[in-house]
Amino acid sequence: MSLNDTLKNLRENGIDEAKRAERLQELNDLRVNLLGKKGPITKALRGMKDVPAEERPEIGTLANNVKNDIQAAIEEKMTELNQKMVAKKLADETIDVTLPATKQAQGTKHILNQTIEDIEQFFIGLGYEVASGYEVEEDHYNFERLNIPKDHPARDMQDTFYLSDELLMRTQTSAQEGRDMEAHDFSKGPLKMISPGVVYRRDDDDATHSHQFHQIEGLVVDKNISMADLKGTLDALCRHVFGADREIRFRPSYFPFTEPSVEVDVSCFNCGGEGCRICKYTGWIEVLGAGLTHPNVLTMSGIDPNEYSAMAFGLGPERFAMLKYGINDIRDFYLNDVRFLEQFKGVN
Repeated sequence: MSLNDTLKNLRENGIDEAKRAERLQELNDLRVNLLGKKGPITKALRGMKDVPAEERPEIGTLANNVKNDIQAAIEEKMTELNQKMVAKKLADETIDVTLPATKQAQGTKHILNQTIEDIEQFFIGLGYEVASGYEVEEDHYNFERLNIPKDHPARDMQDTFYLSDELLMRTQTSAQEGRDMEAHDFSKGPLKMISPGVVYRRDDDDATHSHQFHQIEGLVVDKNISMADLKGTLDALCRHVFGADREIRFRPSYFPFTEPSVEVDVSCFNCGGEGCRICKYTGWIEVLGAGLTHPNVLTMSGIDPNEYSAMAFGLGPERFAMLKYGINDIRDFYLNDVRFLEQFKGVN
């Protein structure tokens, strides 16, 4: 068999083997065996010395074409096998997007946080600033600056946890009032602030009491502040929280840091004021305490009570939430029972 025929047979057999290959490894072996330095094509070309000189260029061109044709057949088959592998992998890993997704449990803001943020947004809309203050507070700001000296009996109602003789866990966010009145520049306008946060009192935990709870204190200091301003503000607040058809009333009360002082009642949203179990058949529900800031409190902050007056109010977010949503036990807020908390998802 001539060298020409040998090369043609090698090309035919090489292309045929490449087409019949089913694995990439077979193609790699075929490339090495046919096109490598020890392959049959290389061996066949060693017979070039016996080929007449005028035929050698033709045989050389044929040899290169045989190598190229076999290489092309191998690469084409490799491409085909790779495509089949990818198609099989995609088929094996196919996700049926029409199936329902696995639902992930999603939490929500705690009902107390929702209540506090709702009240904050209400007052921000009225031009108030929000100042959280310090949970560890000085006796000076927590009591004395609020017209409650060391020997005042009102301290018995707010017994708390003392860290030292002068440091304590604050019993009321009203403690922030003194700090804000000291820092405020009244030449730039009135002081309007609320102070939300956690407060502490040495109390026995039961359905309506806790040693730790939340409070939002509000204060406005300006010229000619009156009870009309206070009632208008709190009336708008109660309508915002409890419903547009609610009404409020003031009852005389006593707080050391306000004079006059009042308890604020809202008309019962369950019976509409006719009397029921929730309002103890009075038609009214007590919701917060308020009053006009005592002149002594203003004086201790360096504010002339003859020029300025102020109004203050304090409310409990727990009480607001309990009344609004019919919650009977304050401890439910703190137990982290998901069955309880998920009832209030996005209520505000």
